[in-house]
Amino acid sequence: MRKANEVGVLIGVGLAMQGGLAQAQESSVAEPMVITATRTGAEPQGTPQVVRVITREELDQQRHITSDSSEILSNLLPSYSPSRQKMSGSGETLRGRAPLVMIDGIPQSNPLRPTGRELHTIDFSMIDHIEVIKGANATNGLGAAGGVINLITKRPDPGSFNQHVDAQITTPTSELDDETLSYRANYGVSGNQGQVDYLFSLSYEDQGLFLDGDDDPVGVDNTQGDLMDSRAYDVFGKVTYWLDDDRRLQFSLNHYRLKGQDHYADVLGDRAAGVPTRSERRDPEGAAPYNEVWTTGVTWDDYDLAGMHLNVLGFYQDYESLFGATNSGTFQDPEIAPDGELYDQTMAETRKYGVKTSLTKDGLWNDRLKLTFGFDVMRDDTEQYLWRTNRTYVPKVEYLDLSPYLQVDFTPVESLTFSAGARYEYAKLDIDGYQTVAANNGVDVEGGSPDFNETLYNAGLVWRPVTNWSLFANYSEGFSIPDVGRVLRGIDESGQSVDNFENLRPIVTDNIETGVRYENGRLNAELSYYVSSSDFGTRLTTRDDAFVMQREETEIEGIEASASYDFTERHAGRLAYSHMRGRYDSDNNGTLDARLNGLNVAPDRLVASWSAQWSPSWSSFVQVNHAFDKGFDDSANGWETDFEGYTLVDAAVGYQLPIGELSVAVANLFDKQYITYYSQSALDSPNATYMNERYFAGRGRTLTLGYSLDF
Repeated sequence: MRKANEVGVLIGVGLAMQGGLAQAQESSVAEPMVITATRTGAEPQGTPQVVRVITREELDQQRHITSDSSEILSNLLPSYSPSRQKMSGSGETLRGRAPLVMIDGIPQSNPLRPTGRELHTIDFSMIDHIEVIKGANATNGLGAAGGVINLITKRPDPGSFNQHVDAQITTPTSELDDETLSYRANYGVSGNQGQVDYLFSLSYEDQGLFLDGDDDPVGVDNTQGDLMDSRAYDVFGKVTYWLDDDRRLQFSLNHYRLKGQDHYADVLGDRAAGVPTRSERRDPEGAAPYNEVWTTGVTWDDYDLAGMHLNVLGFYQDYESLFGATNSGTFQDPEIAPDGELYDQTMAETRKYGVKTSLTKDGLWNDRLKLTFGFDVMRDDTEQYLWRTNRTYVPKVEYLDLSPYLQVDFTPVESLTFSAGARYEYAKLDIDGYQTVAANNGVDVEGGSPDFNETLYNAGLVWRPVTNWSLFANYSEGFSIPDVGRVLRGIDESGQSVDNFENLRPIVTDNIETGVRYENGRLNAELSYYVSSSDFGTRLTTRDDAFVMQREETEIEGIEASASYDFTERHAGRLAYSHMRGRYDSDNNGTLDARLNGLNVAPDRLVASWSAQWSPSWSSFVQVNHAFDKGFDDSANGWETDFEGYTLVDAAVGYQLPIGELSVAVANLFDKQYITYYSQSALDSPNATYMNERYFAGRGRTLTLGYSLDF
């Protein structure tokens, strides 16, 4: 039989109602879950870190309600920031820091020049489940300061030929017309032919005008990009060839494109008066923002290489991200537009490729010891330029990362497991000399090739003193490169050299956590406390109409709690809570004296859900999201940034027809009028226009009708 723990596969044989609204209850027949993002094949309950596996059933429940990938994660992870509901997710963090987003282990995050669009590189209809490792770690290399979000794509069921089709239509409940309607459809085919498994899928989405709880058009973000009034398509394919039961070669390809339609422009709001930005139908300046991504992966697995498991992943990604036009002061050049009204827009391009390897040997020393060795290589070429005038904004940056690592899991007695490891990171940047834009005085910056090296450690233990209970503690370090593009484009003094620019130094984040778990089949509960700190970290703020990165000591601490309970075989509930606070050293005197704002940390949140299977035909799902009020330090520019919390309720019903399944879902059931967390608490600029134009209301009540069929 083919190996059940193949890379990228988390098998839940006992899951019921695939694609339905109810979660599986018969956990006793499910095979053990394997978390591939750990690189060691660990199971969630055996890890010293907090791990959350989002199942396909949970994803299907959320996809009945929303197609926004950020909102799906936020609905399921209280420590993830509330969604901005825009194309850009800048400021959306996990445990107050940026997570590393991957698809089947392939990095999607672009740490050299983050665009905030990492979660808009694949349609979630292609995803089988999601592995979330919380807290800084270096297991997968660069960028996991807040943790890892690994999107595992669907796989074919060997020995069968299956087709799947689903379609949805979404409308605000207050208005039904061509402007406000949204449509989406997905078709997939998978199966097996001899030694070949295959899966191909295609999705398309056309989103209309969004309305808020007051039935007014939600403000469009013409510059950062918007999901409202956009079109997206995704083409995904995966082919696996099995040489025998122990060896396989897999090829995957994903092409995703998301582009605004530019039918609307914003109508300035009034933050001080509580009036949100609206939209009106007219043509904005410039070309529409878009994301276009090609991701290719080749995987080789040998599950019995002299008694070891060898996994090799090679990948390549081509990423383009166009931002909308603006007459930002940063873009002005008297030689091009003497009147100071130059509209320009930026294009960020990244090409990265690499190889990730792991070799695991378990069963050593009477099945007490497991060793994992590996070596990762990544090359990242990134640049950002002013698209309309073809000016250098961020010069081409070539990044090389070489990382060998070792991980050890030791179980001296059945009730106790130790884990420890080390990863050596060698990083090198190659940057040519360049000239900054006129707004930054047009100074010449000398190029260079700074290199860095860090050895990153992790250690943890899991102790199971009595049946069903386990205690865990963990220390891990994460490695990140600061936003190189933001650093380079902000230089405005002559005589600077890339080789000695302090703000390019890497960020090492220390994560310490401890907690307790309980699991008895019906009740699963977990409580944890963590501290995440960095002596020379980063903090995002805004200046005028641009994000600015500060290098300061930062610390975030928090508490997380979750519990899921199967009331009966047909009814299940889940409750999750997150509390965090972040501080930083504002005057560099060694004291954490100021509070991180909403651009860096999430509010305290409580999420509750209930799923039910009323009969073989009827199922239902209800979820409640409550974001608590949160106070912040007064803005240095005089703006009020305290957060006024809100509660959102979503509900869905599914009905199994003789052929296919029908679903009806209502998001924001009580039509709550609210201002998004980002708009309330993440902005801090002396530019009143900038603050007012991004004062966005959240989406009001929507109704989604869906139909799906497996055949």
